[in-house]
Amino acid sequence: MKRTHKQEKKQFEKLFKQGHIDNFEDRFKVLDTFLNTENHVTSAELTQMLNNNGHALDNEFVRDTLKLMCNFGFARKNRFDNGVVRYEHWHLGQHHDHIICIKCKKIVEFEEDALENLQINIASKHGFHMLQHKMELYGICSECLKERVKLMPLSMAKRGERLVIREIMGGTGARMRLLSMGIRPEDEIEVVTNFSKGQVVIAVQSSRYMIGQGLAQKIIVEPV
Repeated sequence: MKRTHKQEKKQFEKLFKQGHIDNFEDRFKVLDTFLNTENHVTSAELTQMLNNNGHALDNEFVRDTLKLMCNFGFARKNRFDNGVVRYEHWHLGQHHDHIICIKCKKIVEFEEDALENLQINIASKHGFHMLQHKMELYGICSECLKERVKLMPLSMAKRGERLVIREIMGGTGARMRLLSMGIRPEDEIEVVTNFSKGQVVIAVQSSRYMIGQGLAQKIIVEPV
C-alpha cells in the first residue's frame, strides 16, 4: 500500500501542476494526510487531522481540495444512509462495496468476485454493458448486537428491522387502540421509519401504520 501511495503522490503532483492548480504545497498536505488514513472521512474530520499534524488549513480549502481530488480520481465521495458526505481512497483498477452499521455507523469494505460477475451477467441479460455500480448493505454489526437487549420498546428500533410484537404495555386502552388498528401481539412487523421525536411507521404484511412515540414505547418487540 505504501508503494501505491508513493505512486499516487507522483501522479497528484504531475496532474495538479499540469492543471495550474494554486496552493499546491498545501493541497499536497491534504493528499498526504488523506492517504495516511484508511477511514471514510468527512472534510471536517480531515481538517482536524491536518490541524493535529500542525497544518493550519481551513475546512473550505480542504473541501475544495477533496473536490479536486475526486475530479482527478484520487478520492471518491459517498453519501451513506445518514446523508453525510464521506471520502475514501480511489485506487485505480480496484472495486469494493460497503456494509454499514446503522447503530455505530462503522463502515466495512468488502470484495466478492462472484457478486461482481453476477452483476455483470444481470446487466448483460437486460441488454446493458455495465460501466459502474455501487452496493451498500445496512445492518447491525456484531459489537452492537452484543449490547442490544433482546426485548425492547418499538421506539428503540431502527429502520429496516424486522421484529415480533411480544407484549403491549399500558393497560387496556393502549391494547384496544392497537387492536382497532389491526396490530396484535405476535405480529411480525418491519420498521419503515423511526424519527426519535416523531412518529414510527411500521408495516404489517402489506399494510402501513403510523404510531406516535408514546404508544411505540408501550409496544415491546423482539428482533426476528
